Amino acid sequence: MTDYTPPKVWTWNKESGGRFASINRPIAGATHEKELPVGKHPLQLYSLATPNGVKVTIMLEELLAAGHKGAEYDAWLIRINEGDQFGSGFVEINPNSKIPALMDRSGDKPIRIFESGAILTHLAEKFGAFLPTEPAARAECFSWLFWQMGAAPYLGGGFGHFYAYAPAKFEYPIDRFAMEVKRQLDVLDRQLAEHRFIAGEDYTIADMAIWPWYGGLVKGWLYEAGEFLQVQDYKNVVRWADEIYARPAVKRGRMVNRAFGEPASQLHERHDASDFDTNTQDKLATAAE
Repeated sequence: MTDYTPPKVWTWNKESGGRFASINRPIAGATHEKELPVGKHPLQLYSLATPNGVKVTIMLEELLAAGHKGAEYDAWLIRINEGDQFGSGFVEINPNSKIPALMDRSGDKPIRIFESGAILTHLAEKFGAFLPTEPAARAECFSWLFWQMGAAPYLGGGFGHFYAYAPAKFEYPIDRFAMEVKRQLDVLDRQLAEHRFIAGEDYTIADMAIWPWYGGLVKGWLYEAGEFLQVQDYKNVVRWADEIYARPAVKRGRMVNRAFGEPASQLHERHDASDFDTNTQDKLATAAE
C-alpha cells in the first residue's frame, strides 16, 4: 500500500474515482430544479431499492398484508447514480439528499420524513404495527433498530466501498472493515441463537431494518462477498434471513423501485397492488423471448 501524507488543507478532487465519483461532493443542496411527482395515495415514497430503500417498501407491503389499507402508497424511482437526489423537490423533503424519503399527506399538513429508521418508526407508530408497546420489548426493538443505523455504514460505506467499489484495492481498509463486518455478523448470530427474530419472538421493524443489509449479505446479494466473508458460518443469521425472505410482502418490497438485476425482479414504480402482477408477467414474458 502506497504511503500517503495528508495535505495541511484538503481540497475536493472530482477525479477521485470509484463507482459513485460522479455524484459525490462535499457540499449539500440542490444542483437543479426538479419537482417531484405526486400520486393518488396519502403516502408518497421517493426511493431506490438499495438496502436502505428496501427497508421502507418491505414495511409498507407488510402493513398492507396485515390489513392496514391506509398504508397504500405511491413509490417513485430516484436514480441516485444520475443525481436525482439533488433535484430541488427531493432536497426539500430530505436536505441530506439520500434515499429513502417519504411524504405523509394523510393529515391536514403534509409531513416529511427522511432517514430509513425514522420512516420505519413513523409508520409503525402511525399504524400501531411491528413495534412492541410493552416498555422492555419496545426498548429492545429500538436498540436493535439503532444498532443497524450505526453498524450498516461499516458494511456499506466501509467494507462494500473498499471491497467492491473503490478504484483500487488495498489490504488495510478491506481487512479492517471485513473484520468489523464479521464481528457484526457474530453479534447477530449470537442474538438469533436465542431468539426467532432480532428483538425477540415477534417480527418487528428491527428485522425490516437489518434484513436488507445483513440478510442480503448472507443471501449472496451484496458485493458478491459471501465466500470471502464465509457467511455460511453464521447459521442463525442464515436461518433468520431465509425465514424473512419467505414472506410474500418481503418479496414484493424487494421489487419496488428496483432498477437493476433480473428484469423480472424490477418494479420501477409502484402505484397499486396490481402493479406486481402486471409487471412480473410482462417482465417474465420479455425475459423468455
